[in-house]
Amino acid sequence: MNRIIRRMIVMCACIFISAGIVASSSNAQHIANFDSVTPTEDCLINQTMNKPCISKPVITNPQVSPNTIPTYNPNLPEKERFISAITSKLPVIPIQGTFEYILLRQYGAVFINKNPLIKLPPKVLFPNSQETKQYQTTLTMGKVNTGNNCYLQKAAADALNKSRTQSNISLKSGNGGGDCTRTFETNLRFWRKYANNNTLEQVRQGKETRILSVVAPPGTSQHLWGLAADLRVSNSKQRQVLNQNGWFQTVEGDVPHWTYLGVSEENLNQLGFREKIVGNIPYWLIPL
Repeated sequence: MNRIIRRMIVMCACIFISAGIVASSSNAQHIANFDSVTPTEDCLINQTMNKPCISKPVITNPQVSPNTIPTYNPNLPEKERFISAITSKLPVIPIQGTFEYILLRQYGAVFINKNPLIKLPPKVLFPNSQETKQYQTTLTMGKVNTGNNCYLQKAAADALNKSRTQSNISLKSGNGGGDCTRTFETNLRFWRKYANNNTLEQVRQGKETRILSVVAPPGTSQHLWGLAADLRVSNSKQRQVLNQNGWFQTVEGDVPHWTYLGVSEENLNQLGFREKIVGNIPYWLIPL
């Protein structure tokens, strides 16, 4: 009998110890979740409570589901609305005034894309051909039914093909390797055609930005991501069809350049984008 009682005491003690460990782990996880609130989240929370927002230079984002759909708070300024929309897509928001921030402002519209089938780049700049290829090998590609070997990320290709069934839209040159998804080497070749290392240094310092409407610096083109195409578009009907299928012009001054955002025009307004008409062409620009 004493042996049975001792066994029962030991079992009860084990149960209490296990319960304590689980509770401790749960509390630790709960605390960790509170500690993981990022500077961006703090800023957005303060904005909604009419408190001053103290900007932090670098924003590291929490882990999120790849199916997260960008949402917006209409009470936030345009810039904060855009930032809140991309924090689930871009691991680190560049510091204002840096080369990466300049690139985000110029080419970062794609980061609001909510289509779970789209694979966005982890950063705004690929430093070399190897990293570009590593990223591109992870993409699911689709063929555009026009031109020569035009491939884009499948969701973008499907949207462009659908647009082409509704209106006559062709590639700028007909060469898919230049008009659609490009290699790092092609991006570099285009850059050297219009600019040089001195130009790149001027861009890095923020002293020259006009060139970015002509050609993207090596490793920064939306074409590397399979989300851009150079098209021949000359009338409002073509633009309307492309817009309805998620394609927009996002690089001011680059007339043939179209970007697949996968959202509606209404979404762009909600997410802080600004429409700017230049030469009768509506560009949707990032509010940075």
